[in-house]
Amino acid sequence: MAHLNITLDQEEILALLSVDHDGAFRKLLQECLNKVLLAESTEQLGAEPYERSEERKDSRNGSRERALNLRVGTIMLTVPRHRNIPFKTMLFENYARSEAALIAGMAEMVVNGVSTRKVEKVMEELCGTSFSKSTVSNLCKNLSKDVETFRNRPLNGPYPFLTVDATYFKVRENHRIISKAFMIAYGTNSYGNREILGFNIYPEESTNTWRDFLDSLKKRGLYGTLLVTSDAHGGIKAALQKELSEAAWQRCQFHFTKNIGELTPKKYQAGLRAEVNELFQAKTMKEAIEKRDEILASYRDVAPRAMACLEEGLEDAMTVMVLPKGMRRFFRTSNHIERVNRELKRRSDVIGVFPNETALMRLMGSTLMELNEKRQAGKAVFSHQSYEAMMKSDTPAELKRAVIRQINMAAA
Repeated sequence: MAHLNITLDQEEILALLSVDHDGAFRKLLQECLNKVLLAESTEQLGAEPYERSEERKDSRNGSRERALNLRVGTIMLTVPRHRNIPFKTMLFENYARSEAALIAGMAEMVVNGVSTRKVEKVMEELCGTSFSKSTVSNLCKNLSKDVETFRNRPLNGPYPFLTVDATYFKVRENHRIISKAFMIAYGTNSYGNREILGFNIYPEESTNTWRDFLDSLKKRGLYGTLLVTSDAHGGIKAALQKELSEAAWQRCQFHFTKNIGELTPKKYQAGLRAEVNELFQAKTMKEAIEKRDEILASYRDVAPRAMACLEEGLEDAMTVMVLPKGMRRFFRTSNHIERVNRELKRRSDVIGVFPNETALMRLMGSTLMELNEKRQAGKAVFSHQSYEAMMKSDTPAELKRAVIRQINMAAA
């Protein structure tokens, strides 16, 4: 029997994979174990469902439900039936072993579901027997199909608010280890519901790769975007003006503050950070400008480069001020997508270096599907009535003026 090296203890794994503790983990177990049963059935029959093959040994004959009782609750598994040859599985024979081993094994399968060899080891730990390479490959293939279906699903309805960001993961390619950009788009629809709209892997962040990513979102149905929040990466800014030219840009206030701090002598960083954060709490643009002028007067001599950054970037960091007051705090930073990135990094730390892009997409996509379900179960950040009232107000016209200003600034 293969042994697993679990890098997280049971409590950490539960926190990692659970949305509402027992309910979410039951759902995860049920989905994954049902795929194992289907993969076993395909291997025993020698053919996929409805596949004509000379290798076929028997045909399918429906299924039956089987309960699997765990301390986290009961999950229902769909056990395949065969017409002549009995279906055999080892999944149920040793399920009463330590629940910690089952949870750890399933967590490891999800986290390490990027390598046929690793999934095979997990199945040995779970079931007390080894699975063939083809069974494990079928399982991975099914997971990849689910990710691709989610990643390419149609986008329905307007998404007035969009947040984009990229993080990096190490991948083996041509016998080298290369950092790949993993781009993510997080949208908020007209009902205030947030969801992960899309993600993809690119060699780097550039105007062209960001344009390709944004164009893929439009082809899937993205429209009605009024405001895009991101950091000040030049590729993002240039791509937005080409692909989402009618949307205003909100410079992430968190990253903006960080940029200012990096240009400030260390002994002044804490004080300046506090004053910039106070600036961002201004209720009107007039108040913000007054606070900016105070900061400039206090720090121009000791942090000239930081003050130049503040002057140059403030308007873009305050685009959100044209929104209704109750909406501003949700779109002034890209922190919500940064939290997603941290979760992706936590999962990827177990892997270290991904064997290929397919492996990276499978794990990150599965994680994003899980996080998306959690987000959609949460509360809306505003109501549809608030959105309709905003669209009837001066906000759309003010956002258009912001777009024109930003285009002119880019051309200057």
